[in-house]
Amino acid sequence: MEAQFITLTRENIDKEHICCAFSDKKCKDSYALKKEWLKKEFDNGYVFRRLDERAKVFIEYGPAEKAWLPVEAPGYLMINCLWVAGQYKGKGYAKALLQSAINDAIAQGKDGLATVVGTKKFPFMGDTKWFLLQGFEAVEKLPSGFSLLVKKITPKAATPKFNASVLSGECPDKEGLVVYYSNRCPFTEYHIRESLVETARNRNIPLKIIKLETMEQAQNAPTPATIFSLFYNGKFITTDISACMDSRFDKLSLHL
Repeated sequence: MEAQFITLTRENIDKEHICCAFSDKKCKDSYALKKEWLKKEFDNGYVFRRLDERAKVFIEYGPAEKAWLPVEAPGYLMINCLWVAGQYKGKGYAKALLQSAINDAIAQGKDGLATVVGTKKFPFMGDTKWFLLQGFEAVEKLPSGFSLLVKKITPKAATPKFNASVLSGECPDKEGLVVYYSNRCPFTEYHIRESLVETARNRNIPLKIIKLETMEQAQNAPTPATIFSLFYNGKFITTDISACMDSRFDKLSLHL
């Protein structure tokens, strides 16, 4: 049976789920904030497409010029999230979702698609090896461990690049923990405002929380992971939101 996908819109998003955190009661408010974020981004050409089941199988993408990422990629579509979880893996859903984005890029006359990943797989980011197998190429790598992947439709098109704000791999604040985040993910608001605050307090570590409220702020952020990035003493540490939790935090190599 052919997979049935549904594309969310302003008209149907209130009654449809958005995959992540739909069963996590703690993140109810964060989940609502993600939906509000999506509603605004739909006006910028953003697409959220998922399997028409109660499953975590979806893709998010939109015009790179409007992406909440510090990347210069005019004329491209930017893939923000592509996730297939649990029993749905290995059934071809990821390839089908990616192909839908490629089809959209061709229909819109785009030069290609781009996405930001870890040079090695990072938590809460796309599967680097999988994208490379689908014909994406790494066009830039950062010392902090991020890669910019591109799949060109127009071979002679300009190659996307990271903005200067991310090249050092450091953030301006050099003391204690600093977290940058946005409501692009339904887990962030709760785990940062509750879990990370408690975790830092229990260890007497200074904590500064920086919420990216606008596209312009995200495009000038010191990290390519604008969903969640944790820094310690100015150095990038992780994209793993679960590190906010008291039970997981000490696994980080912070050299405290």
